[in-house]
Amino acid sequence: MASTTLFPFSDYWWFYTLFTFFVVSLLALDLGLAHRKSHSISFREAAAWSLFWVSLALVFNLFLYFYASWTFQKDPRLLAITGFQASRSAASVALEFLAGYLTEYSLSVDNIFVFVVVLRYFGIPSMHQHRVLFFGILGALIFRGIFIAAGSLVIDLPGVKELLGLFLVFTGIKMVKESEVHVEPEKNPVLRLIRRFFPVSNHLHGRHFLIRQDGRTHITPLLVALIFLEMTDVLFAMDSVPAIFGLTREPLIVYTSNVFAILGLRSMYFMLTGAMDKFHLLNYGLSVVLAFVGLKMAILDRFFGGHFPIGISLGIITVSIGAAAILSFVFPKKEKKGES
Repeated sequence: MASTTLFPFSDYWWFYTLFTFFVVSLLALDLGLAHRKSHSISFREAAAWSLFWVSLALVFNLFLYFYASWTFQKDPRLLAITGFQASRSAASVALEFLAGYLTEYSLSVDNIFVFVVVLRYFGIPSMHQHRVLFFGILGALIFRGIFIAAGSLVIDLPGVKELLGLFLVFTGIKMVKESEVHVEPEKNPVLRLIRRFFPVSNHLHGRHFLIRQDGRTHITPLLVALIFLEMTDVLFAMDSVPAIFGLTREPLIVYTSNVFAILGLRSMYFMLTGAMDKFHLLNYGLSVVLAFVGLKMAILDRFFGGHFPIGISLGIITVSIGAAAILSFVFPKKEKKGES
């Protein structure tokens, strides 16, 4: 299969730059205006922000559709290069973004489970959680950019696509066996290393990450929690980035769909933080998605001219996640003895 070159970085570096600047500007406005003062995020406020980020992603998806349509009309030779069907070329591009966005957004739910555990463990009050998550997501954007850049360089090497596919299948099976997310910050070697080489304050000091105490700079629990969240996101990226590369070969689509999903992660956290147990079957849906994308990369693409139909992929992803969410409510989690 020929490499997809609809949005080559050499020609579209300016778009990556403008898009990144746009995202950073939105985050700056978010922290500088909407959340300048620390406060607890209500469900209503979180829902409004969630609607904003999802709407922004859908508007971008619509823009991508019209831009791809215009590009294919301007240069029909791209149809042969990219491998898209002429009659559905622009739709395929838009569906790839949508499938990638939905997959990443769904996989982000696992991040939320970790957020809940970590922020509770370090005793971060609700009024300061937004600040930790803000900088955590800012760091996540940087790490995802690095992962995607590396992935785009190696994805077309012989055997890499199949190897990543098998890794995703293995991850999906593992997710079924480990239906609950277990996080034990006290056993994390990096956090032990931090406490060994840096003085860590035992108490929170408002919204500060660093404080000056007894002539020395101390790390506050707020910064320790942030470091832990960054580390866990790197681990999550090892699953999510290959999964999206299994749906599209376009680094620009991988990057933008990842970014939009990450941007909505904070508001989704504040919406779902009190209802995480209600989605106890979601991991099964996510495992199906990962296993399917892995099989698509390793085997299925070969039977469809190198590109499994993106419409069918999107349907499988949507049904898997939707069914898991619905079944979680139909069959609520049984409380263990001793739980109130």
